[in-house]
Amino acid sequence: MNIPAMAVKPAVVSKQAEEVINGIATQVVCSAFSDHILVVVTQYGKMGTLVSVTPNVVSGELGNPALTTKVLLGCDEPLIHVCAKNLVSFVSQESKNKPIILSVALKDKSTDCIKTLKSVIKNCQVW
Repeated sequence: MNIPAMAVKPAVVSKQAEEVINGIATQVVCSAFSDHILVVVTQYGKMGTLVSVTPNVVSGELGNPALTTKVLLGCDEPLIHVCAKNLVSFVSQESKNKPIILSVALKDKSTDCIKTLKSVIKNCQVW
């Protein structure tokens, strides 16, 4: 019995990019799962601190929801929370408020680096 070939959508859609930012090789991988988006940003070639970035959607409220950040693994320091919100707030908004898991391992945490990283993440759009 012949079964017609069906277009099978992969369970996880991923895109990756590499760019030299301020002289440092930087890799970005974005993966879309059914319930979360995973964004990996590294200048060390390995996963770093894992941060959950969750939108707080209040029904009937206009505007963008506030984002809650929580360090799941790694060093829980204020700069990590600031970086996380700056790097992926637009991802949450563009993905219809899906929660994000961000893995961040950066040597350079300057404003210039974060701005460049945002555009690299945008180029890896899977949401």
